[in-house]
Amino acid sequence: MNKELRLKVVNTQSVSGQRPGTSGLRKKVTVFQQANYLENFVQAIFNAVPALKGGTLVLGGDGRFYNRVAVQIILKMAAANGIAQVILGRGGILSTPAASSVIRKYAATGGIILSASHNPGGPDGDFGIKYNTDNGGPAAEKITEAIYQHTTSISQYQISDAADLDLDVTGSFSVAGMAVEIIDPVADYAVLMQDLFDFDAIRAWFAAGNRMQFDAMSAVAGPYAAEIIEGLLGAPQGTVVNGVPLEDFGGHHPDPNPAHATELIATMSATDAPDFGAASDGDADRNMVLGRNFVVTPSDSLAVLAANATLVPGYRKGLAGVARSMPTSAAVDAVAKALGIACYETPTGWKFFGNLLDAGKVTLCGEESYGTGSDHVREKDGVWAVLFWLNLLAVTGKSVEEIITEHWARFGRHIYSRHDFEEIASDAAENLMAALRARLPELAGQSLGGQVVRLADDFAYDDPVDGSHSARQGVRIIFAGGDRIIYRLSGTGTAGATLRVYLEKYQADTAGHGAETQAALADLITVSRQLAQIQTFTGMVQPTVVT
Repeated sequence: MNKELRLKVVNTQSVSGQRPGTSGLRKKVTVFQQANYLENFVQAIFNAVPALKGGTLVLGGDGRFYNRVAVQIILKMAAANGIAQVILGRGGILSTPAASSVIRKYAATGGIILSASHNPGGPDGDFGIKYNTDNGGPAAEKITEAIYQHTTSISQYQISDAADLDLDVTGSFSVAGMAVEIIDPVADYAVLMQDLFDFDAIRAWFAAGNRMQFDAMSAVAGPYAAEIIEGLLGAPQGTVVNGVPLEDFGGHHPDPNPAHATELIATMSATDAPDFGAASDGDADRNMVLGRNFVVTPSDSLAVLAANATLVPGYRKGLAGVARSMPTSAAVDAVAKALGIACYETPTGWKFFGNLLDAGKVTLCGEESYGTGSDHVREKDGVWAVLFWLNLLAVTGKSVEEIITEHWARFGRHIYSRHDFEEIASDAAENLMAALRARLPELAGQSLGGQVVRLADDFAYDDPVDGSHSARQGVRIIFAGGDRIIYRLSGTGTAGATLRVYLEKYQADTAGHGAETQAALADLITVSRQLAQIQTFTGMVQPTVVT
């Protein structure tokens, strides 16, 4: 031990199961609390990214249970591993998109984000950690795989025995000789939003008496929404509800969809509903937007933002291109075709958008899982998406429902839903997918539910920027008329496996645009369950969550 620098080397043993998923390493809090579990993974990051030594690291999280403990551990390990400076959000708080913006603004070497996103929090909830690179985006697979390989062979980690730092005071500090700058977690992000959106028009919209409700779900979006929407834009106090981040999210499941944002759904369905409703998730990278008694799907939201981007100052010059994850509906594809711009289809995981954004090939991108973003950061961004919608409402003078129905009249409606079968035994889920993949060669040309299968494959992606290949990214059943069924196992849960089944039906005729979603998809739902033998493999008759 070096007493002068107060650094020490601790012997440890590798633990199994630390391979990052699509958004980092997520496990139950009780797993992270095991001896050396967090320390092993953090040391693996430092070992896999040698550029961090002597560099600047951005650090923050969504404020869930164990966040503050983890921040103190990472600060002491960063000092012991030679990081020159850590930029830390006050209170250990940084939303995921804000962390991305801070990495980019201050040209940091990278960042560690502490979040399990939309997963529940609290002592019995979930925790997560991921590494973002110098572009502000999630680390590419070659880096996450390198981190994982280090976790399998780790025998020591380095840490300082310095005292804990007061996380709740902004300013310049030192931990074992390492500089620590504690910043206001909202300030830089708020400046960026003012550069992109017409705040004067939105202020006028609120001043004219229009109302909204933003449900922060007791998560990290609260301070950002309160400062920007109520503070800078002049919305009345109380516009932001559940705005104080709580370690257990107040018992909420901080996932902004109709199944979990029930309080907001009830508000927006009432006779005196506000004009606009929105919600964000645990780490503020997801969003749900609503009109009065009208829920906007994430796929439609992305398409509407693309179609109307030039109405917003930050995108007035037009879009270079757009991108969507493969399971996301093809609604944005129709917009791209009309605009004469490229549309890229990628695997699920925001990291796949990073190369396209960095190369200037796309400006907007999105996923069906309530994630939308642009080239302003390298993460999806919930508050940004809500401000984009506010900007459209303000400059068009139209309601949410009017904007969507006019969009459908022009481009057709992509009727869409996702059915999640959660906490399936992992072997059962793998067996289901294996049996489905085995049938793929025989499906093309067959009739299922009265529709002819045009394509049946296991989606693979060749990155047009770096040439990397990603295989087995989800089973696609595409019918001759454009309808789709997609099957994919999720990589963001912490218990068992989640089978996601995505259903999409294209309706060009305006007479069918008002159809109830599940009724319109009924035939596809039946085919999807029979084809994959979901009940046979899982024992489940109905999905756990329908969105």
